Amino acid sequence: MPIDPNVSYTVLRAHSAHAHEIEIKKSRFLALLKRVDSEAAARDFIAEVKAQHRDARHHCSAFLVGPSRETGRTSDDGEPSGTAGMPMMQSLSAYKSPTQREEGLEGDLSDVCAVVVRWFGGVKLGAGGLVRAYSGAVAEALETAPLKTRMRSRSLSVPLAHSDAGRIEDDVRTAGFTVLPTRYEAHAAVLTIAVPDREIDVQNALDTVTSLTSGQYTPELGDIDWYDVPLL
Repeated sequence: MPIDPNVSYTVLRAHSAHAHEIEIKKSRFLALLKRVDSEAAARDFIAEVKAQHRDARHHCSAFLVGPSRETGRTSDDGEPSGTAGMPMMQSLSAYKSPTQREEGLEGDLSDVCAVVVRWFGGVKLGAGGLVRAYSGAVAEALETAPLKTRMRSRSLSVPLAHSDAGRIEDDVRTAGFTVLPTRYEAHAAVLTIAVPDREIDVQNALDTVTSLTSGQYTPELGDIDWYDVPLL
């Protein structure tokens, strides 16, 4: 069952920048993608890239932030209007993970900032050439970028005897649940599961844990938060 778009979206896996470079008619286009959690963080990254590559003529950018892409901005940074930032944004907005392509789902990539640095090679590309170059640089970078799913989840904690923790954690993982780092305390090992914030998923998790532990342990519902989970 596809995850409800209201409770999940796709993000970059790492917070360090992911780079991909292409060359077209002697112009170099370096695409840099970074995960960001706010407009301020995106603008900081853009400024950082500009400072690192002062020798380049253009540092065009586009970013999307928020579970529903509430915030989005573009910049052509001196290129002809509409030939850089917006095509980059279209590549971000249109990107689909392999699963989304296979199942015919809409793309939902967010919390991402793309900056394309251009070193002019002496040959003008024309408006169409620039659109293809900037959109293509971002699209190609996304194809090799490591991704995760950002999921709004309800945490479910299970205090276990230390002797049972490893076995039950393996059983829970095998059952298909996302397991967060186990917390080891003096008298218990607290297994924590991140479950999509939907009633049917929460109830399924409660029933599964109760079954796997033969009713020996009582799961406790925790807070709702956003967690990174393997790409769905």
